[in-house]
Amino acid sequence: MKRTIRNIWIEAEIWTSGEWVPADDNTDVIVTLDDGTKWIAAFFSYANIAGLVEKNRRTGECLGGKYFWASDMVLADEVSRSRIEEITAYLLEEAPLEFESIFRKIESDTGHEDGDGSSDGTNLV
Repeated sequence: MKRTIRNIWIEAEIWTSGEWVPADDNTDVIVTLDDGTKWIAAFFSYANIAGLVEKNRRTGECLGGKYFWASDMVLADEVSRSRIEEITAYLLEEAPLEFESIFRKIESDTGHEDGDGSSDGTNLV
């Protein structure tokens, strides 16, 4: 059965105006599918990873920048809404097993609304 996207909530869209720089940023994304399930991933731009590695070299984090990791990570050329929608739709349509490997299924809670009247809570299943 083909699943479709009902809503995509992007954390960066609730940040203060001007804080989100899609070419050099990262943001959590919650995808609500038509069956009501919710899935979370963290989208990072390539430039943001380079900046984080450089910061880690200065601060000593992650063995002084020798590695970097994030759970449920998606790397992209930019983290704009259009790119996130494009990648998410592609994964669901063309690579559904990859979608389920990249995104983590979450349970709803009574957290803040994600635009479709449902919660964006991150209780992992």
